[in-house]
Amino acid sequence: MATLLEQLSSMTVVVADTGELEAIRTFTPRDATTNPSLILAAAQIPTYQNLIDEALKSSRQRIGADVAVEEVVSEALDEICVIFGKEILKIVPGRVSTEVDARLSFDKEATIDKARKLIDFYEELGVKKDRVLIKIASTWEGIKAAEVLEKEGIHCNLTLLFGFGQAVACAEAGVTLISPFVGRILDWYKAETGRDNYPGKEDPGVISVTKIFNYFKAFDYKTEIMGASFRNIDEIIELAGCDLLTISPKLLDQLRKTQGTLVRKLDGLNPSNDEEQIHVDKNCFELMMNADRMAKEKLDEGIRGFSKAIETLEAQLAHRLAVLEGGAAFSHVVNEIFMLNDLDGDGCITREEWLGSDAVFDALDHDHDGRLLQADVRSGLGAALAMTSV
Repeated sequence: MATLLEQLSSMTVVVADTGELEAIRTFTPRDATTNPSLILAAAQIPTYQNLIDEALKSSRQRIGADVAVEEVVSEALDEICVIFGKEILKIVPGRVSTEVDARLSFDKEATIDKARKLIDFYEELGVKKDRVLIKIASTWEGIKAAEVLEKEGIHCNLTLLFGFGQAVACAEAGVTLISPFVGRILDWYKAETGRDNYPGKEDPGVISVTKIFNYFKAFDYKTEIMGASFRNIDEIIELAGCDLLTISPKLLDQLRKTQGTLVRKLDGLNPSNDEEQIHVDKNCFELMMNADRMAKEKLDEGIRGFSKAIETLEAQLAHRLAVLEGGAAFSHVVNEIFMLNDLDGDGCITREEWLGSDAVFDALDHDHDGRLLQADVRSGLGAALAMTSV
């Protein structure tokens, strides 16, 4: 009997939610998505240190020996994202998503400039832009930036999407793909209601993506839907048939090891839609977001988390650059991560407090107890800390 992963791959495009190249080789997805927090996790692996070093050295050479470390790191970060993207594209036959700095999420023009810069980097490395999705947060400014980029032939993946208004605005802007966050929606409802368990069909994240999928298909929007941020395979099973699903290596492995019959739950040819078609302008967008506390809170939280992941990666890159250039290395990465994420100061980080990627949390949570102690983070970042003693 075919595994759940094999069956899912026959009805949905499976995307690997990781920057770790060996995991991508193992699960052979069509596409892959990454972001600074995923690259942070991948960067702990000694195999990839040469990619990091290559970007730091070339960035220093390109912008000058007298330029401050912060400017070199900022330049190198873009290059590292593109270098990892290029390596991923050697493995997957489809596309890779590369993220615009989340700190630009409310700046339309800066987002456009950064996206163009990333595409230019890819083209310098011989990668055509049709194999790249520029990943942008689903703020109003991000959506309008994507609308401009799409008209230039730069395809976009709108992320941190939690609300129906965000989804419709993206479709009307003609973006290529959206990534509604299933698991983070579930997290919010669990915290809000105190309810510990939601069966797949009752999962609020599943319900949200199902509604968006059926609405898009009913009104013939071309924007693809890629469910993201899964907490368990039941959520994935309930969204079988969605255009794409981006799945962490941990859940991909569960699907690969599980046999049984997988039933298509979403059918683009026969959508089940009860919604009237609406138009979302800026005023409507803001009204819908203000009326949906979950979507507003999770978007804001996600932007903060992605921004802090970038700051953590930048700190790590500064450490490594200091080593490469013979300066004093830093040794406080773990403390920095705790300062950023231990919101209540109790000495541990829960999934709800964690502001970075779910994949990074899973990678650091070795005992799967849903809590990160300093020892867990120190162990997970061992390779990075070891670099400081070179």
